[in-house]
Amino acid sequence: MRRMPRGRCHPKDLANVMKMRHIFLSVLFFGSVGLLFITYLHIWMEEQPTGKYIAKYIPRVLKIRQDRITKLWKDPSKSPGKDWTVFQSGRVVGDGVERGGDEIASESLKSTSSRAQDLVKQRLFQQRRMRTLLLKRFLEPRSNLTSLQRSTWSLVVDAVHEQRRRFLASFCKTFYVNKHRRSLIRLVSQVYVEERHKLLYCEVPKAGCSNWKRMLMVLSGMASSPHNISHDFVHTSKKLRRLDSYNLREANELLNGFTKVLFVRDPMERLVSAFRDKFEHPNNYYHPVFGKAILKKYRANASEEALKTGSGVKFSEFVRYLLDPHKPIGMDIHWEQISKLCSPCLINYDFIGKFESLEQDANYFLKLIGAPQGLRFPRFKDRHSADERTTSTVVNQYLVQITPFERQQLYNFYNMDYLMFNYSKPHL
Repeated sequence: MRRMPRGRCHPKDLANVMKMRHIFLSVLFFGSVGLLFITYLHIWMEEQPTGKYIAKYIPRVLKIRQDRITKLWKDPSKSPGKDWTVFQSGRVVGDGVERGGDEIASESLKSTSSRAQDLVKQRLFQQRRMRTLLLKRFLEPRSNLTSLQRSTWSLVVDAVHEQRRRFLASFCKTFYVNKHRRSLIRLVSQVYVEERHKLLYCEVPKAGCSNWKRMLMVLSGMASSPHNISHDFVHTSKKLRRLDSYNLREANELLNGFTKVLFVRDPMERLVSAFRDKFEHPNNYYHPVFGKAILKKYRANASEEALKTGSGVKFSEFVRYLLDPHKPIGMDIHWEQISKLCSPCLINYDFIGKFESLEQDANYFLKLIGAPQGLRFPRFKDRHSADERTTSTVVNQYLVQITPFERQQLYNFYNMDYLMFNYSKPHL
């Protein structure tokens, strides 16, 4: 039997090695191309308006123009400034060329189509340009603002609130890094607009937002008193406008000229308050939507009744859901970080109030913006009024239900909120 020379592979082994190498290189190449394509597609889709706009707009313009031409063709008297008889005669002579009416009508429609397409392109260009300007000028990180821009807010406040603004600006300059592209809609979806007093309010659930919405309704003239507005009406009414309901040019002007206000709360207090409100009382949304998913994944041997209703979620189970990178259901604004809800390093807020001094801060702010004399921020608690308010003492009663490791993870989860708004780290 003939032996293979030393140092040489058998042809079959060599073929297998080459085959595996080709497969690896092919997977690597196509994977890289696919990743680049998806990244480009994502960026392109963010910068384009929806396809529905383009699909609807062009046919609509063409139909309007075509109907207009048809009407004028049938009844020339409706356009006395033009001689449509030449079209009806069937022959038109111009530049030495004799053409029929049908040919001219066809050219007119082609011209109309071209103008409509040019109009759409122009509007799309203006929309993209406005979006770019808005994101660059008014939603740029505070670290890019000059010291002059940071010091000239539209609202003159006392030393305490001035210190809060400067502390946040300093933090954003030192630590904030914008790692992800964020759509304009996501950035301003929590911001409410009150035009009469030129006010932009970012809603932070469990930080006095229900009463703040009542105040916006009174300030805008929709109601005479915050005490006459029910909780359900506050949160289901479409009377208050959000900033994302305005077009880009209008949003640009509002962000530049209106007073922007944000009210925050200690992250642990806000979290426990949200849990008590949504899971310890009957709720026909959070129990079936969040409760079922939490019990199914985090409670061993859950009863059929619990899985059916979603009621009875424990704080420890809720925390496991919150810290799980593979949540069975997404986040909710009631426990989302304020740093994500209101983008305080991208939107330059003029006034930062705190829930811990809510009434004092709110009434001071109302005075600053020229609210009607005698209008005071409401003190009442309209939901579960018999329950004790969520204070640091109440929070500790819930934190002891979870492990020290989970308490540290919770702090890490809300770490940005603690640092941005200068809250002390809790004793874990």
